[in-house]
Amino acid sequence: MNEMERQCLDAFPEWLRALADDARDLSKAVADTDAPPAVRAYCAAALNYLFKSLDLISDGIEDLGYLDDAFVLRVAAALALDEAPSAAESVPYAVRLAGDAKLVAELLGADYARLETYVKRLRGGAARGRTVDEILANAEIRAEFLNEVDGWAKSYDPPSFVRDEKNLVKLKSFLATQLP
Repeated sequence: MNEMERQCLDAFPEWLRALADDARDLSKAVADTDAPPAVRAYCAAALNYLFKSLDLISDGIEDLGYLDDAFVLRVAAALALDEAPSAAESVPYAVRLAGDAKLVAELLGADYARLETYVKRLRGGAARGRTVDEILANAEIRAEFLNEVDGWAKSYDPPSFVRDEKNLVKLKSFLATQLP
């Protein structure tokens, strides 16, 4: 096992445990109408993706499905800060998540660019009947969305992630088949 794989196996169980808190943190940026538009849009897109993903996670792959969500939150934070670097001071949770995106990039190698492209496209997507633009533009839809994030976060029960190199292979394969 190489050092990067060891780092992944150490980090991923923590990312699964922290997913609800990470979602709550990013929802703060969505709620902050003074935050830069890119930050709000990427955070809303990533959280909207989380709900779309929740509707698709099949039994037996919760750990992979939720890690996919954890990756999307981290890549979205990195992209948001790339577009609005001056926001770093006001969104320290995004800085932390963006820093974690480096490990995702190391793990995925060339597929990381596909994940970035996918996350960029999420800004134009929709889940559960609401688009990112609607979340950002409509206070009522935004409030409902933020309540849904909080409700999910309160009920989230992190799946286990066995520290086995085979799980990294499964994860990379899962993402390789899911990414456009």
